[in-house]
Amino acid sequence: MARLRDVVLDSVHPARLAHFWAGALDGYAVAPYDEAELARLRSTGVTSTEDDPTVLVEPSDGGPRLWCQRVEDREPAGGPGLHLDLVAADTAAEADRLVGLGASVLAHHDDHLVLADPEGHPFCLYPAG
Repeated sequence: MARLRDVVLDSVHPARLAHFWAGALDGYAVAPYDEAELARLRSTGVTSTEDDPTVLVEPSDGGPRLWCQRVEDREPAGGPGLHLDLVAADTAAEADRLVGLGASVLAHHDDHLVLADPEGHPFCLYPAG
């Protein structure tokens, strides 16, 4: 059985959206940037955390994390601006189970699968650990 790991929100300005959700959700805060992450961002040309293309909002209680990720052009309201990241011990068996429930596999990546629910909303399946 899968469990929810992450919620990912598409955004034109991830830092602003992350700060909104950190303030809106009880027990959540924008993840602090350590020197290694700041160096990684600088190596990609990002000089300010306000320009970070992917900002993490962490829960204090170990619940699902919220990621705000930059997209160039968000779809109109009702489109897939949100997708779930699931994690399972056996991703192959879980993918088969989800397909049996009506999901379809959209893409295979080295570290995860992208699937769609019966209405076409994408979500990802990652291995546990």
